[in-house]
Amino acid sequence: MDTKKLKIRVVLLIFFILFFNLIAMSFHWYYLLWWLDMPMHFLGGLWLTLAVILFIYPRKNVSDFVPRVILVSLLVFIFWEIFQIIVKNEIGGDLFDLKDTLSDICFDLAGGFTAIFYFFKRIKLN
Repeated sequence: MDTKKLKIRVVLLIFFILFFNLIAMSFHWYYLLWWLDMPMHFLGGLWLTLAVILFIYPRKNVSDFVPRVILVSLLVFIFWEIFQIIVKNEIGGDLFDLKDTLSDICFDLAGGFTAIFYFFKRIKLN
């Protein structure tokens, strides 16, 4: 595994997400474009899963590697959604929206599976 290449991509991706999120919040794009949180959750899932791969990749036994990566990523996605629900309810006064929460988790998982596919096709094999 080329950890240097993966570390660089993880850092660049988080800075891209941060920069784009700051611009989106400054220009109120999340309110103007109802769908903008979907690609942001996809990118967040991609970033988080690549970071999880970077930290828990085993050097010898890789048989249970993918299920562990999916489990850790899914737990973080779920805890993030719980955090969002708590913040929206306490600060924003918004009610819980099951459809939005499930959509966010699906886009997080799509980004996560893309990260796993990317890792095996571009990082691990080279």
